[in-house]
Amino acid sequence: MSENRWLAKRDGVPRGSDYDARMAAVEERGQYMHGEADRVQAYEPRTVLDAGCGTGRVAVELARRGLEVVGVDLDPSMLEVARTKSDAVEWIEVDVAELDLGRTFDVVVAAGNVMIFLTPGTEPTVTRRLAAHLAPGGTLVCGFSLAGDHLSLEDHHAHCTAAGLEPVEDLATWEGESYVGGDYVVSVHRRPAT
Repeated sequence: MSENRWLAKRDGVPRGSDYDARMAAVEERGQYMHGEADRVQAYEPRTVLDAGCGTGRVAVELARRGLEVVGVDLDPSMLEVARTKSDAVEWIEVDVAELDLGRTFDVVVAAGNVMIFLTPGTEPTVTRRLAAHLAPGGTLVCGFSLAGDHLSLEDHHAHCTAAGLEPVEDLATWEGESYVGGDYVVSVHRRPAT
């Protein structure tokens, strides 16, 4: 089996505190860092699963806004940093391809290109695992680059359909611009309410 794309990136890829410092520098330059949290909150959840939470930027912000949040990631160095940021979030080390938390959420979000950093070939399995964690009427929100030879939007839609989800919208940005083509998408699907 292939190696996970995120774990396979070794040279020059910041992890843990280095990754967090890079994100802090972006914020210090004035870039707004909570578009993902705003988009998630637009679906009015009470509970959120942040799948591939990294150092916790999205999960911590959602918890700060009063939501019940669980963050999962397979990289222990990223979770080590996340755990220092908030006790309000439950942090779990797990590969999303093996995710089985025994509960469901109003929203499952996979931000930060999670879907293209998976182990090659696990995309359908991951989509099923994420869908299995959605409550009836729950929303799956996945933001990822379409550049390169990774996951296409068409394949993502097919994986979501196979997992029993219905399309809601495709956006070009987390701020809500409609997707009309391009190299990034925020794709939104929903589990039927009944």
